[in-house]
Amino acid sequence: MKRTNNQWARAIIAAARSLADSTDALTFQPPTEYIYNPLRYAWNGHQAYIESSVTGPKRVLFLGMNPGPWGMAQTGVPFGEIPIVREWIGVSTPIDKPDPEHPKRPIDGFSCQKSEVSGRRLWGFFREWFGEAGTFFQEHWVANYCPLVFMEASARNRTPDKLPVAETRALYQICDEHLRRLVEVLEPEWLIGVGAFAEQRAREALPDAPIKFGRILHPSPASPAANRGWAEAVLPQLRAFGLKAFL
Repeated sequence: MKRTNNQWARAIIAAARSLADSTDALTFQPPTEYIYNPLRYAWNGHQAYIESSVTGPKRVLFLGMNPGPWGMAQTGVPFGEIPIVREWIGVSTPIDKPDPEHPKRPIDGFSCQKSEVSGRRLWGFFREWFGEAGTFFQEHWVANYCPLVFMEASARNRTPDKLPVAETRALYQICDEHLRRLVEVLEPEWLIGVGAFAEQRAREALPDAPIKFGRILHPSPASPAANRGWAEAVLPQLRAFGLKAFL
């Protein structure tokens, strides 16, 4: 289907709003005590990200797991390391507060002084390789599979793969549907999971899609391999897929 540039962004925005509504309707049991949905309180940042970066189809869709506490949880932008989001992507908007808010995981928006290491590595690599954000976004986009942040009473993070099956069944159904909508709109040739979880979920959500799947090392500081040199490990992985932009 042919769309104007504005219509591409509108389609992704509508999908994100639907995702926010659907995930808000879910319930989770202890030890999950706090749930942040950046598609609500950080919607300004997320919408600005879409509007600034979605201008047509994308050859490569990079897919992460879910928001990090100092990245998308603060900015509404996947892997959203604040200085890079503000200065390179060009997004800086007022961000509201989740309710309830964990006192150990405050949302300070673009005033947050903490660094999202995964985002610094991922977006920093793209910034160094492409130079201009617009050049990267011509054929590439970054999304998260799940929009929610899960925390225990202690503020310990719970990733979606650590939730019980009874809870992930409904969550994954909603996130799968959203991912299929992203692929329908953006028509990527490649879907690259940032880590094993994202690649697995993409393959299960899109078993019949005319798309190629790949995986790159997750940039988390919890990964010893990433800490030994994430960019140096990922560039050969991207080149092995034959992606011209990285050759």
